[in-house]
Amino acid sequence: MEEIHSQSDHYRSSSSSASSPASRVPSSNFFYLRKPGALRQPISFEDSPDWDDTDIEVKVEEGGGDSINAATTPASPSLSKINSGSLPSPPLPEGAVVARKISGASVAWKDLTITIKGKRKYSDKVVKSSNGYALPGTMTVIMGPARSGKSTLLRALAGRLPDSARMYGEVHINGVKSHMPYGSYGFVDRETTLIGSLTVREFLYYSALLQLPGFFFQKRSVVEDAILSMSLGDYANKLIGGHCYMKGLPTGERRRVSIARELVMRPHVVFIDEPLYHLDSVSALLMMVTLKKLASTGCTLIFTIYQSSTEVFGLFDRICLLSNGNTLFFGETLACLQHFSNAGFPCPIMQSPSDHFLRAINTDFDRIIAMCKNWQDDNGELSSVNMDTAVAIRTLEATYKSSADAAAVETMILKLTEKEGPSLKSKGKAGSATRVAVLTWRSLLIMSREWKYYWLRLILYMLLALCIGTVFSGLGHSLSSVGTRVAAIFVFISFSSILSIAGVPAQLKEIKIYACEQSNWHSGTLVFLLGQLLSSIPFVFLISISSSLVFYFLVGLRDHFSLLMYFVLNFFACLLVNEGLVLVIASICQDIFWSILILLNVHVIMMLSAGYFRIRSALPKPVWMYPVSYIAFHTYAVQGLLENEYIGTSFAVGQVRTISGYQALRNVYDISQDSNASCYCLF
Repeated sequence: MEEIHSQSDHYRSSSSSASSPASRVPSSNFFYLRKPGALRQPISFEDSPDWDDTDIEVKVEEGGGDSINAATTPASPSLSKINSGSLPSPPLPEGAVVARKISGASVAWKDLTITIKGKRKYSDKVVKSSNGYALPGTMTVIMGPARSGKSTLLRALAGRLPDSARMYGEVHINGVKSHMPYGSYGFVDRETTLIGSLTVREFLYYSALLQLPGFFFQKRSVVEDAILSMSLGDYANKLIGGHCYMKGLPTGERRRVSIARELVMRPHVVFIDEPLYHLDSVSALLMMVTLKKLASTGCTLIFTIYQSSTEVFGLFDRICLLSNGNTLFFGETLACLQHFSNAGFPCPIMQSPSDHFLRAINTDFDRIIAMCKNWQDDNGELSSVNMDTAVAIRTLEATYKSSADAAAVETMILKLTEKEGPSLKSKGKAGSATRVAVLTWRSLLIMSREWKYYWLRLILYMLLALCIGTVFSGLGHSLSSVGTRVAAIFVFISFSSILSIAGVPAQLKEIKIYACEQSNWHSGTLVFLLGQLLSSIPFVFLISISSSLVFYFLVGLRDHFSLLMYFVLNFFACLLVNEGLVLVIASICQDIFWSILILLNVHVIMMLSAGYFRIRSALPKPVWMYPVSYIAFHTYAVQGLLENEYIGTSFAVGQVRTISGYQALRNVYDISQDSNASCYCLF
């Protein structure tokens, strides 16, 4: 304990010169100052309007209404003029659209402990006995350094912990200890995948079709509401983009689009993991002002954040400060500043509060100071914080547990949980057939706009057919050309199948979109696979027609329309099976290296057992004959095309004798002797 007091006194001496009145610099910035001799008094702000201390009150109806009836919680005093209330709100212009009000929900958690095996080096506890709450119409932020348990706590509140995690404690929604049903909340991950070839309005509309039940025209209004809520009106008809050949939206707008996707369900609570991730200061402020506007409609917002600017910090209503899973503070934003002052760590002037908080509780700074302990700058020491971070964390934690703030949190949690309010109900979801249709149509639109999906592959297939056709051109129809024709057809089928691997990057991109949607239960595995396969049919058919025509006439196969159409359909079936194979393996591996490696090995094994390099009847019966040669679709495709070419034909041997096409093929390829064997194909 003496160590804590001595370290705290040392910190006070190092920061007193920065926060003393004599050292204040007149400016228009907002500086955090502690009034001398008044540790328990509110923090005062230079150049900011006066504000009165008001306690949070919650009205509980005696009837069957909401447990939280009215938003009597005052707006948090801001650190900037934007939210300080000093400027009157301008009147709305005539004809302006007002955001739709949302019925929020209260979220309260008590003694919440989360363990994940192997997550921590010395303990499996990622979050330890956390208490807190979030009210409708407010923004509650979970702040802390890296690996402090922010995202884990957020996922626990949303009921999205991984299977390896164990949660102890209670989470109450409107006073009810239960999980939130589908559609009652939205969750936005730190990194989300958007579809660059769609406009913002198209992307949100297809998301609404996947999520909401009902008729298509009813979803237009929720899309427009989401666009309005996230201030995306100027970007509604612009492509999202984000590719090397498509500039697309800035990072801040793309982040707001990912949040708007969850708003089409009109959720009561929205959880956002790092809304300011990869945003500059201007985009971060715009994002937080937009979220503040969203909260003003009644929605409950809970999100994590690493650090923020002074202006952004002033927009928060409540803050939950974590370090290594321990709750160092929960309460009003300004009360957090007072808490640090009470513990002996006042925020110096000209320093952002979030920077100051993280500097005091982030153990990574200890390594920096250890590396630079002998360095001096012109103003003295390298850092004004000279105490051990572990000591600061223990001091802040002990001060908070014995403070009135912790008691106020427990009182509020008791009020929120003593009486059950209305339970949240599921809003229903779109049917599986509707989702398959929506995904099919959306994928068709994406494939038609993305040249890498099928247009580039169409060119590659035609070049391959041209190369193979010119190599095997001018064969004639003699008996001596049978072996060469078999080789031409086998090479055409095998190389075209291998070329389907070029679709792996495009499929992996679609799988990332599916994974993002599936995490929020917007889609399902079978729905995704069917939608992708059905949407590829028109493009695969176009590839099969164009490539077959080039190859068919260059090689000089039999000139008959029905035989040509059978060739096209056989090749189309082969390509469609290839497409399904690529989709399944890419979905399982979800890695471009392993997907390509496995597909190459599968194709090589199928080519070896297809009956060209060695007649199928002569293959070793274990493994190669049974079952590989029967699984290999190359076998059926090549056999079908050869039967299409030679069954029903005959060749003259000398002047008297003739042999059938089947007999001519026997020594080259093993096919069925049945005259109806031309129907022996995949379909």
